[in-house]
This record gives sequence, C-alpha cells and structure tokens, in this order.
Amino acid sequence: MTYSSLLAKALQQNHLVLDAHQQQQLCDYLTLMHRWNKAYNLTSITDPEDMVYLHIIDSLLIHPHLKGAECLDVGTGAGLPGIPLAILNPAQQWTLLDKNNKKILFLNQILSELGLKNVKTVHTRIEDFHPSACFDSIVSRALSHLALFVETTAHLLCAEGQWLAMKGRYPAEELIDLPAHCLVQEVKPLTMLGREIERHIVCLSKMKK
Repeated sequence: MTYSSLLAKALQQNHLVLDAHQQQQLCDYLTLMHRWNKAYNLTSITDPEDMVYLHIIDSLLIHPHLKGAECLDVGTGAGLPGIPLAILNPAQQWTLLDKNNKKILFLNQILSELGLKNVKTVHTRIEDFHPSACFDSIVSRALSHLALFVETTAHLLCAEGQWLAMKGRYPAEELIDLPAHCLVQEVKPLTMLGREIERHIVCLSKMKK
C-alpha cells in the first residue's frame, strides 16, 4: 500500500479530517523523511504503515489540546509533532527547535518542498533561545523528563500558556518531580485506533502568582 492509502485509512479510523492538499503534504513529508533517513538518521521507524500511525497519527492526536496562535516544538528532531500539526493548523505559527544541525537542514528542505509558510526552524539549545515574544503552547515529544522540559522552557512560555508533553505510560514519578511553579492541568490517555499502544498527553501551566 502507498502512503496515500495508508494515511487515508488511518485518518478515517481516528476521525481526523484533512483535505486532499493536506494529505498530500503529509505523504510528501513521509517520502522525504524515508529518503533522507539513511544519511541523516531521522527515525528508527521505517515501515510505511508504522510511519503513518506512529509519526503522523500520533502527532495529530494532540491537536484538540493546542491553544493560541504561537506554538513551539522543542527537540523537534524530524519535525514531530510540529510538521503534522502545522499542516493541520495553517492559521497557527509554528517554531521548530533542535540543536542537531542535520535535523534542521532536513526540516528546511521540508518547508521549502511542502511550501509551509507558517513554520520556521531554530538551530540552538533550548537554554540559548531567547525570542522577542513568548509562546502560547510549547510541545515536546522527545524530552525524556517532565521537570527538565518545564525548567528549560519556562522562559519561553506565556503567562497564560501551556506545556504539552507527549508520553507513553502514565508518568507518575515524573509528575511528582515537577517544580512548584508548575500546575498539572490534565493528564489524559490518548486512543490511537489501528494500533494498540499506550499514549498520554500531559497538560501543564504556570502557577498563578
């Protein structure tokens, strides 16, 4: 099966609606990821069906939890979840940050070939990133520990903004370790139809002063 048919099936299973142009952009994204993977070590997931579910659908499932117009994907790697979410939400502005130059080179090629005008890349460490404006939603799929995610990005989050951390199992121990200035809004299991995997979204905000 092609990326196109696999994606159409997975979107329908998970009640996700994208137009034909958006679906083609996602297919082109996966094609380029597969093509660049050997040289740039973008992903260990290379089976086409697994790429559709574990990269695209997994990213899109957090869409209902996003808020605001300015979004940051920290440690974006191959552009996950930022690229799929930016395609789904063309009105939002996305910044994709990673310290790996090869990943940023790949992402710049993606932006060019897919014509994504609502995405920009930043090649730096999180601690060294000091933009002029804050972010409404800061998302991470790659950072391993919640406390590290919050502490290294607190200077980037708007006062009324939110952190969204994508996790597998319920991160009970990590929640205990969160700093005092962080408020847990919600920890919600995510259901991916078509795959039996455990996924959670952790929604955090700054404690009101």
